[in-house]
Amino acid sequence: MTSRLHTAPRIGMGCWAIGGPFWFGDIAAGYSGAADDESLRAIHAAWDHGIRVFDTSAVYGAGHSERLLGEALARRGEAVIVSKFGHSIDAETRQLTGPRFDPAYVRESVEQSLRRLGRDHIDVMLLHLNDLPVADAEPAFETLEAFVAAGAIGSYGWSTDFPASAGAMARRLGFSTVQHSMNLFFDAPSMCRVAMEHGLTQLIRSPLGMGVLTGKFDDGRVVPEGDVRVGPPDWQGYFDAGRPRPDLARQMAAVRELLTVGGRTLAQGALCWLLAKGPGILPIPGAKSAAQATENAGAMALGPLPEPVMLEIERLLQRPPEGSPRAR
Repeated sequence: MTSRLHTAPRIGMGCWAIGGPFWFGDIAAGYSGAADDESLRAIHAAWDHGIRVFDTSAVYGAGHSERLLGEALARRGEAVIVSKFGHSIDAETRQLTGPRFDPAYVRESVEQSLRRLGRDHIDVMLLHLNDLPVADAEPAFETLEAFVAAGAIGSYGWSTDFPASAGAMARRLGFSTVQHSMNLFFDAPSMCRVAMEHGLTQLIRSPLGMGVLTGKFDDGRVVPEGDVRVGPPDWQGYFDAGRPRPDLARQMAAVRELLTVGGRTLAQGALCWLLAKGPGILPIPGAKSAAQATENAGAMALGPLPEPVMLEIERLLQRPPEGSPRAR
């Protein structure tokens, strides 16, 4: 099945950061520094500069991201909304309380997301449990089929870094989308092959390496406490003690000039690298400010990096082998 993602402008806005804080025990699961007024300005700036795809989740800020998005896009029915389910949360304490994927929970989650967004339709609903076994995921997707039939969601997909999982579900009529991690530091060739074979849209999370690829940490700044980027490596793989991993910083330095070809900023170059990887790829960089949203949207006008630049980047980068699939 195709979705409105298939014909949407090729940069979206990720809305994890604007949700604000939430936790798993004492581990921060959200981004720091979000302010609602500026978050709303960021959404409006994204829209004004051509972004039409907005990716959120029930878990981001315990539903706060969905509510903000619903407020900002209340009169913009042509917006393409992607949301997710799978992590239960205590809204009062903003604590993650464990994975849920049973049919009753799926129905409740879709209905609550619709209410928070203030809409009667969500374009794509994604399972937000990266490494859930396929057999356990089947009933959840079966439940989503009823929402597709009723018109409450347009299609569905999976936020997963496991190519076999996406391939196993691609046979389902309503399965249109795989969301996965991909950026200059990790190319994800196996997932790209599966998505292309099955005609799936690829929503790319962490396209800027959680901020490393923007270059804003080059001045030595440190991620503050209470931010997911100071968490353990299995929560994020880009920072060490609040600073970009040295090996990633070296890789970025090696290709800095190539990324900024044609007047691109570093962030725009990293997004344009993704645009050059294939037509079904749609990066969803996050933004907490209007300036960030505007900069990200500018990558669309600049377009994919030229092929000679792409080839030189591959020559210079020292990526480790892809390795076995794992949650990223």
